[in-house]
Parts: sequence; C-alpha cells; structure tokens
Amino acid sequence: MKKLFLMSVAAAALTLGSAQAADLKFTPGEGDFNWESYEALKATQLNGEEVTVFGPWLGPDQENAEAVLAYFAEATGADVKYVGSDSFEQQIMIDAEAGSAPNIAVFPQPGLAADMAKRGFLTPLAEGTGDWVKENYAAGQSWVDLGTYAGKDGSDNLYGFFYKVDVKSLVWYIPENFEDAGYEIPETMEDLKALTQKIVDDGGTPWCIGLGSGGATGWPATDWVEDMMLRTQAPDVYDKWVSNEVKFTDPAVIGAIEEFGWFARNDAFVAGGAGAVATTDFRDSPKGLFSSPPQCYLHHQASFIPAFFPEGTKVGTDADFFYMPAYASKDLGKPVLGAGTVWAITKDSTGAQALIKFLQSPIAHEIWMAQKGFLTPYKAVNTDVFSDPTLKKMNDVLLGATTFRFDGSDLMPGGVGAGSFWTGMVDYAGGRSAEDVAEAIQKSWDALK
Repeated sequence: MKKLFLMSVAAAALTLGSAQAADLKFTPGEGDFNWESYEALKATQLNGEEVTVFGPWLGPDQENAEAVLAYFAEATGADVKYVGSDSFEQQIMIDAEAGSAPNIAVFPQPGLAADMAKRGFLTPLAEGTGDWVKENYAAGQSWVDLGTYAGKDGSDNLYGFFYKVDVKSLVWYIPENFEDAGYEIPETMEDLKALTQKIVDDGGTPWCIGLGSGGATGWPATDWVEDMMLRTQAPDVYDKWVSNEVKFTDPAVIGAIEEFGWFARNDAFVAGGAGAVATTDFRDSPKGLFSSPPQCYLHHQASFIPAFFPEGTKVGTDADFFYMPAYASKDLGKPVLGAGTVWAITKDSTGAQALIKFLQSPIAHEIWMAQKGFLTPYKAVNTDVFSDPTLKKMNDVLLGATTFRFDGSDLMPGGVGAGSFWTGMVDYAGGRSAEDVAEAIQKSWDALK
C-alpha cells in the first residue's frame, strides 16, 4: 500500500509540479473573485518547499481540489502534491504509524481525526485560528467545536479546519405540483406538519420515504432523527447524545424518534403506507415526486439526491428544495445538519501552516465554488461566483445556520452509528415502539464498553 501511495504522489507531481499561471482555471484579476486575497498570498514565498496533501477525493473532486491547490502553488512557489484514495481511512493511519504521513490530511469525518489527535499524530493549528473560524464562519462556534480534540497529553486544541461542506437538512418538492395544488413553502415545522395534513385532506399523499440501502438499510431514518433532535433539543443535548452522555433511552432521544414517526408511521402520510417505508430503496423513494398524478409531494434528503432523479431533471425548475424548518414554538434558531471534510496537519512544516492559512482566504473557496460540488460556511466569499444556482441556494441554507451539527451517526461508534441505529430505525418503521428500539440501541452501545 505504501508503495502505491508513493507512486501516486509521483504521478500527482506531474500534474501539479508544473502548475503555472496558464494552467489556472480562472485568470487572476478576471471575474467576481476576491483576487486581492490571491495577491496577498504572494507575500508568502515557499520556493522549493514540497507540500503533500492526502485526501478522499478521486475523479472530478480530485481535479477540483487540484485546481484550488494550483493557485496556492502558483502564488507561493510551493511544490504541491495531492493524492486521493478510496482507502483514505486505512492508509492515513498506516502512514502516520510508519512516520511517513503527508503534510496535510483531509478527513471525510471528524471521528478519525479525533482518534489521530489522541494518538499524537496531528499538530494543533496556529494560535488564533479558532477565533478566525468563530468570526468568519456562519455558526462559527460549531465548526470550532467540531475541529477541537483532545491531544496525546489530554488537553483540547483546535486540530481541524473544515473546508468543503455538505448539507442534509433539505426537503425536496416539485414546484409545478405545489403551484397546481396551491401549496406554499412552509416556514416553520408547525407549517410543515400543517401542510402534511392539508395534502391528506386534499386527497393526496404528502411524503415519499425509503430506508432501503442494502447492508446500510436504515440510514436515511438516522438523518431524520438527527434533524429532529436539532429541532427539539438544544445543541449541547445533541452533542451529549452523540457521545452517549445522553443515553438513547433518554426522553429527549425517544421524542426525536417519535417526531420522525409522526411523519413515517402514518399510513396516510407516506406513499405506499407506513409498511413500505422500510422496504423502499432510498434511491427509488423520490421517484413518486415525479409521477403524474404525484404519488407524493415531499421528500427529506441531503443535497446528493438529485443524482437519483429522472434523467434530464433540472434542479431549480423541475425539482427544487427548501430548508427543513425549525419549530416556531421552540427557541432553537435555525439548525443545519450536514457533513464535510476537515483538514489537519499530519506533518508540520512552514508549507503546511501556510496551506491552512490559504484556506482562510476567500479565493481558496471561490475557486472551487466556481466549479462543482462545493459548499462553504465562509461568510466573506462572493457567492455570485457559484457556477450552479442550486449550489448557491444550498449555500444560503448553510450561511443562514445558527447551529451546524455533523451527522451524528457518523460520529458514533461504528457498531451503533453504522449498526444498531440503522437496524433500530428499520424496526421502528416496522412498528416497534421507540422505547424498545432505543433500549436495544443503548444495549449495543453499552456492550462496546
């Protein structure tokens, strides 16, 4: 594996080592980019210094990441090499243990980064970085908390810098169907529940919900429950639930499961009836939105779901989304559930520090925004550079967040977050009580200790 990694680094060098102004995707000085942040970067000169970056991105995302890094290389003179791998989680640990880690590692979830910090494999970010994040990112404290871990000596430090984020708290719908039926976009959870009932009263079926996903069946329901936790409980309760300080059997968690059940366990609310929820594949479940007459009007899912819409669907016109609203009756702000990548220093150097500093410049975000598949909570970016208006609208959801929380099941131990939580939600959708399901999940967590 190590040999393969080094070979990949060499291959990447052929691409990035020759990055010049002519290779940059967007010509400096042109367009609506914050080019002054690029010009300021030139004050940092790293001629002859190699900076290695290892992450999970392959294919188009790797090309987009390399396009961003090319600006860092061009401005500073650094020799930047990016290597992507679909075995990132295993490889980065092997490299760290072997003493041959890259300068920067891009973690697809914070749990592994926290584990590596605890083992002494990460370097704390420069002093002041946390203050910068709090001031410049929407829901800034959330990002600081997500990037702060205990080190080998047990003290907490900021190790992770979030760059490239995904949003989950979305509800998808067909604008034409809404217009024909006279439905409005709900602004609150109370409105969303009222709309759900109104659709039934009008003779329709409000929701398409599918939990099927092969060996991962059940995970879509965990997103529902996490969104409901954030809309019924304070963020610190969510955090304690994810760390199991608040047990699954706590009334707060059972209440969130039952909030999901309000939508999913009512035969009149779900296409095919409640019995179809657990057996419908999540990839097929949005198709009912597009049938005529519509089999359903609403679908809760993350930003990736258009990949499973009928071919040729134009998001923003043929299908659209709105923010999964919060309760007006609860003072919990506008929470957003999501995921994202966190950058951390695995081999400290002047170049590694400079690259993290580069991520604090608007241009480092705008270059990827102008390509595809990038969202950022950075408030100072010019969102006019988004190449896709749908991404810009999703980013507005992120920038409007008062709280951001990472996908809770991804932060739990694998046996729970990718095990008993999934199967428990299938059991719950099938009719088992929330109390019984919660007790079974908690027992599985206790058994890990």
